[in-house]
Amino acid sequence: MQAQYAEGGGAVVVASRQRPGGRPESVGGVRVALGLVSGAVAIALCAVLVDRFVLGAEWWQVRHTVTAEPATPQSETGPPPGPLAVSWEQTTRTHHGSVAGHDGVAYAVAQGQVVTASGRGLDVRDARTGAPRWSYRRSGWTLLGWASTRSRLVAHFQRDGDRTDRLMVAFDALSGGLLWRREGERPAAVSRTTLRWPAGSDVLLATDEHRRTLFGVSAVSGNRVWRLPLPRGCRLFEGGARPSDGRETLAALALECAGGERHSRLLAVEPGKGSVRWNRPLGSPESPEVSMLDGVTLASDGTALRAFDDRGRQFAEWKGDSVCGDAMCQGVLTAGRLVLVYHPDGEKRGVTRMEARRVPSGKVEWERDVPAYAALAQAGGRVFALRPRLSERLLPAGVDIVEPGDGRTTTAPAPFALNTDLPGARPWLAAAGGLLYAGVPQAAPRPDGAARLVALRGGLTGAGPAELDGVPASDWPDACSLLEKADLAAAHMADHVAEPVRAGAGTARLPRAVSCTYKPPKKGDEPKDPERKRRNAPEPEPSGSPGSVSPSSSASATPSASGPAGTAGPDTGVGSISVSVRWVGRSDHAASRMLDALQATQAQARKRRDIRADEAYEIGPTAGMIALRVARYVVVVEAERPAGAAARLARSVAYRLNQPS
Repeated sequence: MQAQYAEGGGAVVVASRQRPGGRPESVGGVRVALGLVSGAVAIALCAVLVDRFVLGAEWWQVRHTVTAEPATPQSETGPPPGPLAVSWEQTTRTHHGSVAGHDGVAYAVAQGQVVTASGRGLDVRDARTGAPRWSYRRSGWTLLGWASTRSRLVAHFQRDGDRTDRLMVAFDALSGGLLWRREGERPAAVSRTTLRWPAGSDVLLATDEHRRTLFGVSAVSGNRVWRLPLPRGCRLFEGGARPSDGRETLAALALECAGGERHSRLLAVEPGKGSVRWNRPLGSPESPEVSMLDGVTLASDGTALRAFDDRGRQFAEWKGDSVCGDAMCQGVLTAGRLVLVYHPDGEKRGVTRMEARRVPSGKVEWERDVPAYAALAQAGGRVFALRPRLSERLLPAGVDIVEPGDGRTTTAPAPFALNTDLPGARPWLAAAGGLLYAGVPQAAPRPDGAARLVALRGGLTGAGPAELDGVPASDWPDACSLLEKADLAAAHMADHVAEPVRAGAGTARLPRAVSCTYKPPKKGDEPKDPERKRRNAPEPEPSGSPGSVSPSSSASATPSASGPAGTAGPDTGVGSISVSVRWVGRSDHAASRMLDALQATQAQARKRRDIRADEAYEIGPTAGMIALRVARYVVVVEAERPAGAAARLARSVAYRLNQPS
């Protein structure tokens, strides 16, 4: 109780509750409230600081290496005609990030360097030696695109799981030194095939969220330098396989336009100025694929392939809804000629044609049917073409060197195999500094897959033709001599009839059968000698030495329940089998590399250690295909039934190769 004296002199008694220590309770409540507010502010501040300096920090997200070594420029030449050898190679594992359709691997050769771009980031190597120069990766982010202009290289990343969190990072192209970072910018029309978007004259092309405006972003500072609204009713295509392309002075972008016939358009923009050079309509509303060469722009929209010169004049057109197939037509510009590979309209399925046209007149100088080339490159006045197979029956891919003046071609085997049906990297080719660079997809390491980059140089000549890598044709065994009657009888195939198949590569022809198919006799036919066709075929190869014991007759073989081999009728549970000599290498090591290349292109492959060969793989989901190597020979045995027949016959083939006659 406290007494206070009023103005009239009377005492007024005021009651007040107090806490120990004499503090009023109302004051303590205010302090508690202030403490709670301060705690909340501190927690929020800690969260912001943790997000900025820990979760968003560069020190743990980024793996960045740089170099101070100068890069050696390369001449514009490829390897000479003849055999090819591996100078160096690199494998890049496929990155399956959170953004669908951006799991490819792309390559480029420039300024003495090879750039490898994948969802994991950038890897830059010395083009001559393959030695690492610099690299950049971000944990928790996916590289969606990259661009290069002059001496600068820019990468575009997106945070996994957040499409709105985007980042552009610019580097010095030679050292890898960081130049600038910019958040929020969206690159214009990134290609899913090449992972590139247009840039030139030290300016990158960017766009807004609605894709209706183009911006020029300085590659030097990261600032916007110009703005260009797209034509009314038009916007950039999004997620196309190849909706844009460019070079230093000109970029071409496909536009999706509304109104009228709703056809797409092709817009050519000068990156340095932000001005439109030309704008042309196409023939379909679909997203076209665009390719820009030095002075020629190609656009394929599902109705035709069109070629435009630098002024936007269309000087050539190839009509047809499948003129380019599933990917963009391969083309190069050399010596004033556009050399192009396409599927002619009206021809039977599978026909591929190469033709040369003068630019800008469009006059056809020559044309001829060719294999379905997977990639083209040009250097030193020559055109290099990558063919998926050296020959239909042989294992390696092939490289054709084409003279652009008249189409004359020389062929050489590539020291790798190519499966164009694999996802991920598209086959790619470039030539510089006397080397030929090839990028091909691989199924291994499984299940993700990878892309393999191989740098090829001119190889040593041998006693045989260059098309066979210098191996004499006489070194190739007869495929029909690798199995004998006892081998077929042990596999319940005593009545099968041999059908030999020969092959060649380029101008080289193999004198003996490279493949031998054993087929059961037709219903009602009398049992036939399985070796009759082989004996009647020209230039037969003698079979194994007389009296030799086949491994098929050992305990591992299953005896026939109906009696001695050759006395029973056709077994309806037995199908056709084939034995194919896929390659003969210069050495055991070369053959081993080729077998490894074969298994690396297969979705399923397992090692077999019971075939009695130097190496063997079981290919496919069943045991119906065995690929094996004995010394310099790579052989494939195929037999779907009965179960285990392929492995049993593969042991017999390995025995024959180990015991040549």
